[in-house]
Amino acid sequence: MLRLSWTQPEDLAPHALRAARLDGIDVGDLERTWVSAGGSLTPPVSGATPDPASVWQRALAREILSRVDEYPVPAELCRAEPDDLAEILALTKPVPARPVPADLADRVHGAWLGRAAGCLLGKPVEKVSREGIRAIARATGNWPVAGYFTEVGLPAELAARYPWNRRSRPTSLAENIDGMPEDDDLNFPLIALDLLERHGDGFTTADVALSWLANLPGGRVFTAERVTYRNLLDGYEPELAGRVHNPFRDWIGAQIRTDVYGWAHPGDPATAARLAWTDARLTHGRNGLYGAMFAAAACAVAVTGADVADVLTAGLSVVPPESRFAAAIAFGASLTTLSTEDALDALYDRYGHLHWVHVLNNAALLAFALTRGAGDYSTTITTAVTGGWDTDSVGATAGSIAGALTGAAALPARWIDPLHNRLASTIPGFDGIGFDTLAARTLAGT
Repeated sequence: MLRLSWTQPEDLAPHALRAARLDGIDVGDLERTWVSAGGSLTPPVSGATPDPASVWQRALAREILSRVDEYPVPAELCRAEPDDLAEILALTKPVPARPVPADLADRVHGAWLGRAAGCLLGKPVEKVSREGIRAIARATGNWPVAGYFTEVGLPAELAARYPWNRRSRPTSLAENIDGMPEDDDLNFPLIALDLLERHGDGFTTADVALSWLANLPGGRVFTAERVTYRNLLDGYEPELAGRVHNPFRDWIGAQIRTDVYGWAHPGDPATAARLAWTDARLTHGRNGLYGAMFAAAACAVAVTGADVADVLTAGLSVVPPESRFAAAIAFGASLTTLSTEDALDALYDRYGHLHWVHVLNNAALLAFALTRGAGDYSTTITTAVTGGWDTDSVGATAGSIAGALTGAAALPARWIDPLHNRLASTIPGFDGIGFDTLAARTLAGT
């Protein structure tokens, strides 16, 4: 029986009700209707329940999704967290552009390599709990985490209790790594690079949608991206496709797509953020948008060799200051006086109620990892991944920024050598490409 994650109405309905509650929308009537029909208010963690709903329950779920879409967003939230680019920028305070450094090529190369290695570290433990990550690492002599995860020496009982990510286990454990395996955290930057090469800075949201349909198999996208992909095939225009039956608009999917816009616009966080918004609005809103804009702006400054504080300032300069995303970044960055474990406890106390793919908890973790690492590549990515939640995505973004700050030539060999300067991808024209080539193509238009 095929049970597709992130698409089935009976699985989306509890996510939509939860998302509405997080936005301060009273959906009690819809919750009662859903529960009385036998539905659960607990969203499926992995996007799909094991058993299909009845025909009538599925129809009710579609109706609930439509009704949630019709509920007005509280005016106060709209003021603090707008979706329109002009309204977003009207709330922000831009930072001055920074000069392009002489070693830009090495820093962009480091960003590509750093993103790949940070993602690869997190891939096998994606969806594994924070406790499970520690148990696995301790049992295999890798605690505190200092290298890629391994199952050599892992007791069978622990392996059963904390199973590896099913897709990543064959390619992402230390004993299996042979180049950088395919991952959406690398596929989307390839899409962004291709958009810039084809259209320059004038690409549109429709161009993003058409690129996905031409280059990305539907099974390679998840959460908000998968819902939007379905809606595009159903005939919705790109400006609307992410707004229909999509409870994942505040999740992390857009944040993983936009680093390239920063790398291609070194020292110019405002332009990088504008391009990120054009891309992210296809699928996300509010904090999901801000995650994409933050990442692009932060990366634009990271490749100039700025320190972490300046990188975070640049990222926040394009984010509404009263938004929940800005608060998450500020909170994560404020925890540096605590031990790593105490800081992670504080993050879980504040954000542990959110889904592991939500943008806010992961943004707070990203900010903590960057400030704890203070530019040190190994400390940054290991902190990001041992924090749990969306380990490969946070590891990728943290690795991208720390890799840019470090530069390719200075990145530790234990993280970079297993990549063999080779990236696997189903994106046409990119399978097997080298990270040095990707860096050169990224810089070609600057």
